[in-house]
Amino acid sequence: MQHATSGNRPSRIQVRNRARILSAALEVFAAHGFRGATLDQIAEEAGLSKPNILYYFANKEEIHVTLLGRLMETWLAPMHDIDPEGEPLDEILRYVGRKLEMSREYPRESRLFANEILQGAPRMGPHLQSGLKPLVDRTASLFERWMEEGRLARVDPRHLIFSIWATTQHYADFEAQVSVLTEGADSFGGAAQFLDTLYRRMLTP
Repeated sequence: MQHATSGNRPSRIQVRNRARILSAALEVFAAHGFRGATLDQIAEEAGLSKPNILYYFANKEEIHVTLLGRLMETWLAPMHDIDPEGEPLDEILRYVGRKLEMSREYPRESRLFANEILQGAPRMGPHLQSGLKPLVDRTASLFERWMEEGRLARVDPRHLIFSIWATTQHYADFEAQVSVLTEGADSFGGAAQFLDTLYRRMLTP
């Protein structure tokens, strides 16, 4: 079968339908994981027939990989934006703030990523090696340089990065739990103040 993604430039209807499918798939994958999701569920969520889904994508895995590829670009952008010539503490706190804001704006994407990693990253393994690892290596080296210059307190730079991911993405990945424990209050406002204080105190020389 020739899919709508091949050949000539897609029409506006094709672009719109692909967007509907990807949005629906994001909802289904975030709720059920890759293994628990089905094309029938995606079709129902998108309001399209299953054959219509298969016109645009060969199978469930192609949809999932497409979503993960887009997610990686979005997820890594704040780390790319850390300015090596900026004030170290300001740059890191800005990064923390952006990651927290992304958890607020993209909770489904965060859970999609978490589900993939929990399964052993079967579809994202190459992206982690070729895209994420070099970026983290470079960022950790930058943090290490700032620490050697006395501009940041000495901590393990990689565990600092892991900690930022854990403390910000928690609010998306465990949204249901956070909502219950905060009794429906706006957890992000409190989280922003808390994390700013936490990392400021930790990293101030």
